[in-house]
Amino acid sequence: MPIDFTPSPEQEAIRASARSFARAELAGVKAAIDAVASPEGRFYATEPFYRAMVAAGFIKTLIPREYGGTELSTLDAAQAAEELAYVDVNVPTTFLATGLGLQSLLRFGTSDQKRRFLPDFVADGMRLAALAWTDAGGGANWDSPDPDAGMRTFARREGDHWVINGEKTYTTNGSGWDGKGAHLFSVVCRTDPTKGPKESMAVILVPGATPGVEVAGFIDTLGHRATMTPRMRFDNVRVPLDNLVGAPGDGLDIVETAFSWTAALIGAAAVGVMQAAFDTAFEFAKREKKLGTHPVIEHQNVGYMLADLKMKIEAARYLTWKACHQVDTSGGMAHEIAVMTKVYCSELAVQALYDSMRLVGIDSYSDAYPLAGLMQDALAFPLYDGGNMGVRRRQLHRMFQDPGYDPMASAEGRLPIIGNRPPPALH
Repeated sequence: MPIDFTPSPEQEAIRASARSFARAELAGVKAAIDAVASPEGRFYATEPFYRAMVAAGFIKTLIPREYGGTELSTLDAAQAAEELAYVDVNVPTTFLATGLGLQSLLRFGTSDQKRRFLPDFVADGMRLAALAWTDAGGGANWDSPDPDAGMRTFARREGDHWVINGEKTYTTNGSGWDGKGAHLFSVVCRTDPTKGPKESMAVILVPGATPGVEVAGFIDTLGHRATMTPRMRFDNVRVPLDNLVGAPGDGLDIVETAFSWTAALIGAAAVGVMQAAFDTAFEFAKREKKLGTHPVIEHQNVGYMLADLKMKIEAARYLTWKACHQVDTSGGMAHEIAVMTKVYCSELAVQALYDSMRLVGIDSYSDAYPLAGLMQDALAFPLYDGGNMGVRRRQLHRMFQDPGYDPMASAEGRLPIIGNRPPPALH
């Protein structure tokens, strides 16, 4: 059977539906947040738009059907994510951050854990989940093998409870809609300060209403202006032992698998932003003469710049599709192409925005065009969700250092051994 990049009729319908929704509902986000000074105020201003996403059924697509959802594959979700990000990155990021907050539970949780926590998100789609990963001291060396370094959020066992202490930052969705906390946190921590991450790294599910969970402050950002990434404090937070996902030491694989899901979908978001920039530059080139006698698209240098932009977008789109496909067929265990997608597409988006702005000229730096705002959003892509330098390239470097690494494995649909697990079959 030949390799086929043709979307199915169902995927075409998903894309068309997301495009229609985004352009009808999310087009108003910019005006709603532009006049709001505080980061938390801008986030709260997006609540009606998120409610519209809930009403349209987007949130249920994160949840498996056996728990009341309408789960979409990662590849199907990418079709929607590109169209949503084309119009606005803020509200879709809140949606994807809830997906990230639930990934540990979805992929590694027990049936009992899923029955306890997932139906809440079906019953009330406005509930938010959050992955509490980045410590206040940073995230680059979260997995340091030295017990005296790395993750500084700890959970100690007391009887039949875990007691969690630590501070997190850039915890997307962490405030919830009321400023008091997300509905559910997946807290990344260590269960023993004397042991390294292979023995102690863990993910523990923490309901946001648990005593000791506190929003410690709000972070203002250059782009993604209405995405909420607060500082969180966990002060003697007590939860039952069976809120632990997997076992101590499993946290390394759990977190990397969750971040493979977002890595692939950030590729789709980056493509959406690049496509919006290209369309702006393309329409400008067809219309504007700039005191000349012909539209600037007739000039060779403009045509060549547009060609280069379009090639970048197409390459990024199909790499994203491959990454999403491998995430789906491997049960989330295919990390390499997903990580490459995050790095490549995020950095390409910044270059594509710059090139679009160069083509349009100084007006692109004003509010006459959306390009300056798109650039502000694009600049976040290489830095968040595991920075490309501090985290993502380190992941790839570690893979390359494995004695059994096969440079053609991912290209040919074969997966290497991950940790101590045998390679999952792609199907």
